[in-house]
Amino acid sequence: MIVLLILAYLALALAPLALSAAQDLPPRAVTDELASGLGMVALAILLVEFILSGRFRSISRPIGMDVTMWFHQLLARSALVLVLLHPILYSTWQRAEANDPTRQGFVSFELHGLVPGIISFLLLGAIVAMAIGRSELGYRYEIWRFLHGISAVAMAFFGVLHATRLGRYSQESALEWFWWAMLGLAVLSLLFVYIAKPIRKMTRPWKVASVEKAADRMWHVTLEPDGHDGLTYEAGQFAWANFGHNAFSLHENPFSITSSPTAGPAVSFLIKELGDSTNRIGQLRPGTRAYLDAPHGNMTTAGRTEPGIALIAGGVGIAPMIGILREMRATADTRPSILVYGNRHERQIACPAELERFARTPGTEVIHILSEPGPGWTGLTGHPDRQTLQALFDTPDRKRWLYILCGPPIMLDTVEDALIGIGIPSSQILSERFVYE
Repeated sequence: MIVLLILAYLALALAPLALSAAQDLPPRAVTDELASGLGMVALAILLVEFILSGRFRSISRPIGMDVTMWFHQLLARSALVLVLLHPILYSTWQRAEANDPTRQGFVSFELHGLVPGIISFLLLGAIVAMAIGRSELGYRYEIWRFLHGISAVAMAFFGVLHATRLGRYSQESALEWFWWAMLGLAVLSLLFVYIAKPIRKMTRPWKVASVEKAADRMWHVTLEPDGHDGLTYEAGQFAWANFGHNAFSLHENPFSITSSPTAGPAVSFLIKELGDSTNRIGQLRPGTRAYLDAPHGNMTTAGRTEPGIALIAGGVGIAPMIGILREMRATADTRPSILVYGNRHERQIACPAELERFARTPGTEVIHILSEPGPGWTGLTGHPDRQTLQALFDTPDRKRWLYILCGPPIMLDTVEDALIGIGIPSSQILSERFVYE
């Protein structure tokens, strides 16, 4: 499936080059052809970006939503570089003559096509800058998301307008239709996220059943289906959840599911007060309306046949691990498991009583690591670094285990490098992150 997705992406990104080559126009200077090619590939990449960010499970499930979004960000920045090179590489900066309808060897400065290109370029730069510096800008998430979507549509529209008005190849009917069709797909993907999905969510509402304190600034929120059978999901997956707002609201955030799929229709989450709407999560009242866009993610043990499970979490990254451990107990999964859980201090340990019960389960080991332990702490100190992980997992049998990671980006980078360093294949490592540089 992953190979098919890659091939489909490459086909869409390179289609403009194939359609240009099929026109059989006389060749220009190499730098001019390269400039045109880079511009067309950049525009195709940006249009496909809408599909990558549309939360389509058929796309994100094989590789994970977090990898999909990382790919989305990487491609946007790569496209910006290509767009920067696009005008610089042209070697013939002069107006086309009236008797040269193909504009071979010339770059046109006609404002009706040049201005849309400039607008598109400025919008792309602004989109990338706002994405990189969102935390520093101080925007609320829902405001940033709205501006991001509106700016992206405008950028794509002006980019297509620029290509079809000035592009030597893009004014040919086949390629022109390709650009407008891709723009149409981009807009449809946004309508799917902002219109179709909310309409579906309206038919499947949820209500808050309980809100319980799980740790310092962390809450265990349980939802019950309101008039429907609930959600089909796998332990370790996550949902985009909206509490107390209408189905069309942008006030939604991704939260890992902590409940066991076999435990009943109720769904629970472990949510930390991190800003935006989450800093008021403890004020939710039972009966509050909620909506879910779920399930998402591939960080699950479903279909995995490894002989053991290693769960490595930091902070609120414990949420999916609790769901996985609950499901293993509910389904009598006898594989050995080790949970490594890192925090700064004891007050941040979520659901300590339940973790203690897991630790008493035969075959399950729970290891706490504190970076700022208080007096009387007898457990491990520091961080889940290579030395600690090597002592736990550098054995022939445990190198065959499945490793599931969730936590802050710095921790994930450290743990992934450490596991690979002791010989764990990357195919046996699943991780989930929602913050990128």
